[in-house]
Amino acid sequence: MSKSIGTTLKARGKRYGTFADGAAISQGLQDVMRASPNWDELSADKKEALQIIQHKISRMLNGDPEYKDNWHDIVGYAKLVDDTLSE
Repeated sequence: MSKSIGTTLKARGKRYGTFADGAAISQGLQDVMRASPNWDELSADKKEALQIIQHKISRMLNGDPEYKDNWHDIVGYAKLVDDTLSE
């Protein structure tokens, strides 16, 4: 492993917790979403936005919930979908 990748992984681990623990949370949230009654009715962009948002949530639940970038990203992905909806 190169030094830069090792450094990056160490920094991410400090910010987001262990990859295995984060993956378990993330997959659990995705299982709940996919089992919901309307999941198959969602368009690809809505599914993707929800999956990215839940990934950000899992990072906060497993790591640093005060990391503003995760919250900012959630707003951004929600806005991308909001921009496609009519009133």
